[in-house]
Amino acid sequence: MRLQNKVAIITGAASGIGKQIAVTFAREGGLVAIADLNRDAANAAAREIDPTGKRAIGVSMDVTDEKQVDAGTAKVVETFGALDVLVSNAGIQIVAPIVEFEFAKWKQLLAIHLDGAFLTTRAALRQMYKQRSGSVIYMGSVHSKEASVLKAPYVTAKHGLIGLAKVVAKEGAAHGVRANVICPGFVRTPLVEKQIPEQAKELGISQEDVIKKVMLKETVDGEFTTVEDVAETALFLACFASNALTGQSIVVSHGWFMQ
Repeated sequence: MRLQNKVAIITGAASGIGKQIAVTFAREGGLVAIADLNRDAANAAAREIDPTGKRAIGVSMDVTDEKQVDAGTAKVVETFGALDVLVSNAGIQIVAPIVEFEFAKWKQLLAIHLDGAFLTTRAALRQMYKQRSGSVIYMGSVHSKEASVLKAPYVTAKHGLIGLAKVVAKEGAAHGVRANVICPGFVRTPLVEKQIPEQAKELGISQEDVIKKVMLKETVDGEFTTVEDVAETALFLACFASNALTGQSIVVSHGWFMQ
């Protein structure tokens, strides 16, 4: 049990990557808080992980709302008595050419990815600093390293998470806190499923070509990254025993973008 009785908040965890991370952490003995905009889905995911409600709870959280973030984090600490891991995973995707991109949608995407990361980090660090320990993990993307057409705000936000993680690693070191970024390739979640027809329309190609010639073109095996791939990486970082990897980003992409 690599995370025995360690407390984790995972944002955007009612489904997809976040939910799999919560399942994996719970499997390893962790106490998990499913923080999500959808309260009912968060509670349902928590019950699925632990029907007793003793080792998994749902938390209603809009990561762009300062009061909700602070209140949700306080609820987790009150319930479980500590906070050892934050996985900042909540995010959305909107695709369009820059010349057509609505400013309101630009601000919405950056708020969820960057403001959300900042607010949840700040709330988590206040508790972690008291404990003199903790791990902060951001869900970046290969787009934290690379760029693709139609994704200007997403690429901008994911690059920004690497900068934030480096600052947290430097400021947090004196308080026993580490920070990392996981950079997955395309994971076939509802977020990616939605992009396939959107990109097909924008690029004037078939959905099959979006998958083969856009999304998976640079992989070594033509395979999507899985939620399990990402969750096991999160587990590895959450229970890593020293500061040797703090501030680093790890690409999990079946060979797309090798460092």
